[in-house]
Amino acid sequence: MGKLIYSMITSLDGYAIDADGGFDFMEVGEEEHDFFAEQLRSVGTFLYGRRMYETMVFWETAHLLEEAPPFIVDFARVWQAADKVVYSTTLEEVTSERTRIERSFDAAAIRELQAASDSDITIDGPHLAAHAVRAGVVDEYQPVLAPKTVGGGTPFFPAGVRLDLTLLDQHRLAAGGLWLRYVPATHEGA
Repeated sequence: MGKLIYSMITSLDGYAIDADGGFDFMEVGEEEHDFFAEQLRSVGTFLYGRRMYETMVFWETAHLLEEAPPFIVDFARVWQAADKVVYSTTLEEVTSERTRIERSFDAAAIRELQAASDSDITIDGPHLAAHAVRAGVVDEYQPVLAPKTVGGGTPFFPAGVRLDLTLLDQHRLAAGGLWLRYVPATHEGA
C-alpha cells in the first residue's frame, strides 16, 4: 500500500506560499535536486493543484535543455516516470505524459488509490493538500524549512487543524534548508 506524502519547501515561519503568491524561498542546487530525486524514487503518482502542476510541468522537457547537467536530467527522469493527477475545475488540457485531470478532490478515491498502489503518492500545493490533511489521509509530512521568513501567506498546514506528529528523520541541505519527515502519532513506526 502506498503512503500519501505531503512535502513542500516552506518558509521558516511556516508558509508554503508568501503573501505575493511566491514560493521561491530557497535556492535549489545540485545537492538539493539529488536529495529530492532520491526521495521521489518511491513515488508512483503526484497529486497537484493547477498552479503546482503548471510549475512542475517544466520537468517534462527539462532533460532536453541544451547542456542540461546530469542532476537536472536525473530529476526530470524521476518526475517523468510517475503518473500525475491535476485537480482543477478550469484546466482544459495537460501538457505532460501520464497525466489526467480530476475536477474535485475525493478522499475516498485517494484511499482507494493508496490501497491499490505499490508506490508512494505525493500531494503538492497547500490548497490541495489542505483537503487531504483535513480528511486525515496524509501518512507523512515532509516540510523543507527554508532559511527565510516571509511574514504571511498560505500556511503549509491548514488553519484549524491540530496534529500530533512524530519526527522520523531529518536532513540538512547545502542551501541552508532542513528537510523533516514526520508521521501523525497514530502512524508511528511507519
